[in-house]
Amino acid sequence: MSTSAESEARKALSRLSRAAEKAERELDALEGALRHAEGRDFPAEEYVQARSAVRRLLDFADEEAQRLQDKVLHAGGLEPGRIRRGGSS
Repeated sequence: MSTSAESEARKALSRLSRAAEKAERELDALEGALRHAEGRDFPAEEYVQARSAVRRLLDFADEEAQRLQDKVLHAGGLEPGRIRRGGSS
């Protein structure tokens, strides 16, 4: 994968994650407003399903970011599972 493609992929994943996080916040706001207005008529199960769909999107973005990082490390001759994070041992 070229450096340009990697950069574009990281940017796209970042945008996707931010959009999904915003969708989650907006869904919370919508649910709060409608739950208050509709009371017992509020379709709670539909909101559970919508929240689950947004969560799947966030999980997908996280998994793709990890896959991209592993691919970049592998292309650089490093084994993805053996990289340590942080400065102290």
